[in-house]
Amino acid sequence: MTDTTPGRRGGRQLPTAEELRIWRDFIETTAALSSRLESRLQGDSSLSTGDYAVLLALSEAEGQAMRSSELAAHIGWERSRLSHHLGRMERRGLIRRQECATVPRGAEVLLTKAGAEAFGGATFPHLRAIRELFVDALTPDQIVAAGEIAAALKRNLDALNGLTGNRNPQ
Repeated sequence: MTDTTPGRRGGRQLPTAEELRIWRDFIETTAALSSRLESRLQGDSSLSTGDYAVLLALSEAEGQAMRSSELAAHIGWERSRLSHHLGRMERRGLIRRQECATVPRGAEVLLTKAGAEAFGGATFPHLRAIRELFVDALTPDQIVAAGEIAAALKRNLDALNGLTGNRNPQ
């Protein structure tokens, strides 16, 4: 940060014209990148990025299962949004929901064989798209800088929300 960045200024100043230009470029580019990745994932695998986020979390979880509230927090979604999405995924056979044996009125989400296969089939093309659209467009130093920027933004958002260490992948 420099002396003129918002975190170091005294008082609440509005962004400068240059800061707003950079912000717009950042937002427009990340939206275009997300859209392109979503389109590629859907075309290659018939999975949405939401499907992929759920399947990724379950594939990494112990026993390939998570409580629904834990899954919602892990992927950064509201529980109602996740519940509706899980219903669609369950109808497609990608996941299964069952009552949680250890928590009254709790639900556990399990990765099915079909879900694991769909995730496995989507992973290589998705990683290839990330390589083409993101990694290959940047130098190694820019990759490091992008990681530092993402971490700084996440720390700021977590601090504003009173959170520590919540993960929101994608």
